[in-house]
Amino acid sequence: MIRLLLVDDEAMVRTGLRLILETEDDLRVVGEASTGVEAIEQASALKPDVILMDVRMPRMDGVEACRRLVEASDAKVVILTTFDLDEHLFAAVRAGACGFLLKASPPEELVAAIRAAAAGNALVEPRMTRRLLDEFARQPAMVPAGEIPGRLGELTERELDVLKQLAAGLSNVEIGQRLFIGEATVKTHVTHILAKLGLRDRIQAVVLAYESGLVEPGR
Repeated sequence: MIRLLLVDDEAMVRTGLRLILETEDDLRVVGEASTGVEAIEQASALKPDVILMDVRMPRMDGVEACRRLVEASDAKVVILTTFDLDEHLFAAVRAGACGFLLKASPPEELVAAIRAAAAGNALVEPRMTRRLLDEFARQPAMVPAGEIPGRLGELTERELDVLKQLAAGLSNVEIGQRLFIGEATVKTHVTHILAKLGLRDRIQAVVLAYESGLVEPGR
């Protein structure tokens, strides 16, 4: 059973989410909060597995609450917002969110994001994935492009190849086709990459690939 905390300053939104989510046998809403401060208090008391977090809220916004929750607990945070804005997407990923969906997304995408988050994976609303990658590509690299920073030194040459393809936004199937390896082999490489680098998910791997200079910005 996946335990959920709903965080939104609009009671009607929380009610609507609860009605959708409680039709799923493996999901259970254990609490609600209307501000970022309340979210932190409720998360500490209720120990949810996944937190659905709005962005714009009084007292503390969802991005700052997400950052504090990720640092202080094992809960996975999925940002759910009305606002299709790059700065929120970028800031949410920086803060440690493992999912980002618009409130207009279909219920099945919301449920899929929750299950992905609970399983330790990441899910970004499909039409926003490319914008996320483009945003990171515009950021200055921490080391010169072409050099392999120390943190990536534990990866094999093939794992570095897979990480570069992840940073290009390719799926496991597409990576396999590009590198002439099977999808199962790609999954194994991704698992090893995340484990060796101490990363939660593919999104964090993409961030590191750009920030480290492994992938040249703008390419």
